[in-house]
Amino acid sequence: MVSRVCSCSLVDLIPSSETEIGNPNLIAGRGSCMSSALAASSVVSTAQLSPRIRPAVDRVEASKIAEVAMGHLDRPGLIPLWFGESDLTTPDFINQAATEALARGETFYTHKRGIPELRDTLAGDMSGLYGRTSSSDRVSVTSSGMSAIMITFQILVDAGEEVIIISPVWPNAALVVETLGGTPKFVTLDRRQDGGFSFDVEKVRAAIGPKTRAIFVASPGNPTGWTMSSQEQQQLLDVARETGVWIVSDEVYARMVYDRKAAPSFLEIVEEDDPVIVVNSFSKSWAMTGWRLGWLTHPPMIDPAFDKLVEYNTSGAPTFLQYAGVTAIKEGEPFVASMLERCRKGRDLVIPALQSMGRVQVANPDASFYAFFHVNGAGDTLELARSLVEKSNVGLAPGNAFGPGGDGYLRLCFASSEETLSEAMDRLRPHLS
Repeated sequence: MVSRVCSCSLVDLIPSSETEIGNPNLIAGRGSCMSSALAASSVVSTAQLSPRIRPAVDRVEASKIAEVAMGHLDRPGLIPLWFGESDLTTPDFINQAATEALARGETFYTHKRGIPELRDTLAGDMSGLYGRTSSSDRVSVTSSGMSAIMITFQILVDAGEEVIIISPVWPNAALVVETLGGTPKFVTLDRRQDGGFSFDVEKVRAAIGPKTRAIFVASPGNPTGWTMSSQEQQQLLDVARETGVWIVSDEVYARMVYDRKAAPSFLEIVEEDDPVIVVNSFSKSWAMTGWRLGWLTHPPMIDPAFDKLVEYNTSGAPTFLQYAGVTAIKEGEPFVASMLERCRKGRDLVIPALQSMGRVQVANPDASFYAFFHVNGAGDTLELARSLVEKSNVGLAPGNAFGPGGDGYLRLCFASSEETLSEAMDRLRPHLS
């Protein structure tokens, strides 16, 4: 028996007039064709409506730091130096401020860009640090420094546009650009003979093209500890003014600098209408990584954009945490000083120990709390980091997690106790000598 293949389309089977609608024989004659067509249509519709995620998000790589760490977080005896945080808990006076705010009932929605008390406090603190008046209308509070970067690039970058990123660098900023459909365009720091890094503004100027929307620079740098000089910041600002390209300056480690109160900042040289956005966070200097509280300083002309994007992302940082932020700024200078001294001791222990290991080349970092060291003959440092977890029970971050210029390097966070760091050096020495 030969099956008859129906050539009717679904449109052909729909009654086209009142006469056809009232003719049951005609409709009945089309019954088998109607069933076949509906079945075929169902298959097509299901295929067309299959759930999907945006290809730009699907293409984003997983964190290489997480690749090393996940699966080992509960490993007995592990010394975890792979993440960027101190082993200190948040100090009690900050915790108490949050507790008191909760007890007062500070648990409701509030100003999207931050409570006035926190914005005023941050503006006053930055004015004191940098010797330039900073008004609170230039400040937006965010739910973490990471959220600040996400919102900034949501405002600045369309699909198909480029962001120049100074590398090696913390990878999240580049990955945010990719998720938005933009393209990170890396410009690497130059490697000095002593193992440190230097900056060439002309390499940035040469990389700017018609699709360039922003330049992302982290100073003091994670993972390198490299810090821009005031002269280099002025040179980069001149480039931004000439080209109309934005500067997004990640200054999260501004207070983690060893030869002055604060690292050079664009806030010392910008005018209010300059195309510069400065990102900061409570995470590092106040041991508040888990609190997820950050802020931005930006030209007043883009206040409305931040107001909208904060609402659509988080509707504002938690109110009671913001009151703790006020206390951290107003009462936290002794703690910031003690944190810096602790990290200085960690640096002074770790750097000479690493320099004594035959395969290692590393310079004394200007700032931040990382040793970013080159390992001769390392090859793939992702595999080396995995191997060191197994062999030494010390967790380090692979250098190739930090983009171009990171191959052959490992990153170690030395914001831990001297006892912990000394033990880590003893464990690593047999494998890096």
